[in-house]
Parts: sequence; C-alpha cells; structure tokens
Amino acid sequence: MTLTRETVLGVLNAIQDPSTGESIASSGMMRSLQVNGGSIRIVLEIDPDRIADMEALQAEAEQKLSELDGSEDVQIILTAHSSQPAPQKKPSEPQPIKQKPAPPGTSGPQKVPGIDRVIAVASGKGGVGKSTVAANLACALAAQGRKVGLLDADVYGPSQPKMLGISGRPTSPDGQMILPLRNHGVTLISIGLMTSGDQAVVWRGPMLMGALQQMMSQVQWGALDVLIVDLPPGTGDVQMTLSQKFVVDGAIIVSTPQDVALLDARKGIDMFQQMNIPILGMIENMSTHICSKCGHEEHVFGHGGVAAEAEKLGVPLLAEVPLHLNIRLAADGGTPIAVKSPDAPEASVFQDLANSLVEGGHA
Repeated sequence: MTLTRETVLGVLNAIQDPSTGESIASSGMMRSLQVNGGSIRIVLEIDPDRIADMEALQAEAEQKLSELDGSEDVQIILTAHSSQPAPQKKPSEPQPIKQKPAPPGTSGPQKVPGIDRVIAVASGKGGVGKSTVAANLACALAAQGRKVGLLDADVYGPSQPKMLGISGRPTSPDGQMILPLRNHGVTLISIGLMTSGDQAVVWRGPMLMGALQQMMSQVQWGALDVLIVDLPPGTGDVQMTLSQKFVVDGAIIVSTPQDVALLDARKGIDMFQQMNIPILGMIENMSTHICSKCGHEEHVFGHGGVAAEAEKLGVPLLAEVPLHLNIRLAADGGTPIAVKSPDAPEASVFQDLANSLVEGGHA
C-alpha cells in the first residue's frame, strides 16, 4: 500500500489534544508535513508551557503513524511558539538561513539544546576510514534504540549522504531552522545534501566556522541521546570551532596501524587534550585482512600500532576493524554493514563498539 498525505492527515485528525478538544491536524499547530515514500516528517509548533502534554501527543502520533501500512520512518519535531511572526516571502523568493547571534551573557562552549551527548569522530589524516566508522557507529547505536544524530562536518569531502543512502535537500519552513533528513534510524545533516554531487566546497575559515555553527545550532535535531560529529581530517578550523563553541563530551580517534597515520593521529589527540576534551579511545581501522578464498590472514597496513599508541597514551583501544570488502560495498550501497548484515563477523565489531559506549555512559 502506498502511503499518502491524506492517510497521514486522517490519523492526525483522530488524535485530539485533551486540553482543547482539537485534533493535531485542525489545531493549527502543524507547520510542516512531508510524506516521501515510507518516510513521514512533521513539524509541530507548540506552547512551550505545555511541553509534557505535547510530548505525550507526539508519542501517540508517532506510534499510530508507524503502524500504517507502508510506514518505515516517522519523525515528529516539536518547536516552540515565536513571539514574532516570520516575515512573509513571495513563493518564488528563496528563504536564506539567518545566522543566529550567540545568547547574551554567555561565553565558552555551549550545550546544544535537546542533545544529551556529543561525540567527535576524528582522524589525523584522510583515507583511514573515519567516515565509514562514524556511519556504522551511528547505525549500531540506533539499532540499540538510541536516538542518534550524525553531523557530517567533513565539509570538503562529505560522504555521509551516500553511505546512509540519503538524497534530497533539507528544508527550512521558517527560513531559520533547518529540517534534517533521516534513514536507518539516524538523523543526518551534511553540506553534501546542500550542494550538487560534483560541486566543490571552496570556502575559507570564516565560512567553514559559520557553516558548522549553523549545522549544530540551527538544525531541528529533536531530542537526541547522542550526536556523532564526523570531523574532517587534521586539526583545522572546523575542529577548533567545534571545541570552542560547543560542549563535546568525548572524541574517538580513528587510525590505521601504519606509522605515517599514527604520526598524524598523535597531533589530533594532542589538539583535543589542549581543548580539554576527553579521549574516549582509539580505533584501529583496516587492522587485518582475511582472504575470502583461502582464509589467510594478512596485515596489509601492519598490526598493533594503534593498540600500542593507545596503551602509551593511557586510553582504551575501542575496536579493531578489519579490512573487509563487504564493509566497503555496504557503505557504497547506502546501507552500512551494521544495518545490512548485523550478524556478519565484520559487522559485530561495530555492535561491540556501540555496546561499550552505551555501557560506559558515553552514548
């Protein structure tokens, strides 16, 4: 059965606010309704004094909409009333995203409202599989029932939309807040969703810093247990802005075992330590390769280098991810291995990683 807007509205018309007797659809609180295949996204503008009542309605609506035939993903975002009406624009006139000023009287890193924890996934150099690790970790956490967001802050090489199988452009009904996209239980925002596939992002430092601040604070993330931030390689403007402007609860460093990669990984660790951000641990990616024909195990990039480095720094070795064809094929196909084949040996490492973060109180 094809899911339609009319079917969704029928459900919303049957869910009443006990305080007013009006349905969600007729009360005027609905600011956006998008039905795309099996995906349903709704924005409700509510009275901030009635958050508890509205969260109950939100839960009821999400439950009933998820039971519809053809429903695969339901996301209902609550936003507070604005005292000033949004300026009206002509239908053909684009609505630019306005940069919000910092809250008055505040200084230092700020917590993003609605987000419980922020974890940065970083690497000293490119090509070590940091984004693949971030995508699979986000999906593995979502599979455990965590509410997960993924911010693709690798602005020069945004790969998360392809890895998560997400296309299309985020919308902004009011010209201020951006509505993210969602798949595999993960809420995503990425510069890659706002540019064409072959378009290069040619930005200097101030533009990078402004883009990161918008993606952190002007996106309707909703209530998240954890936001994974996929950082660009190195120790540049994006890393510094994230560390200085927002509370980051911990960083995970991804590296291959070879000495060249570890040289750069040490610099990334030193940067986070200077910014007083805890290092949750290190991940050795492309740790070992097992031949699918004969079963021979080979350490293409060496082995144990990340474990030795983690021990020297006194941080945990969180995972050793194998160099496996299925991991690459799954990522290229838009369904990370943690979702596509969760019981496969090469996927279990991400499940174990997610478990360790949850049990440690980090996600």
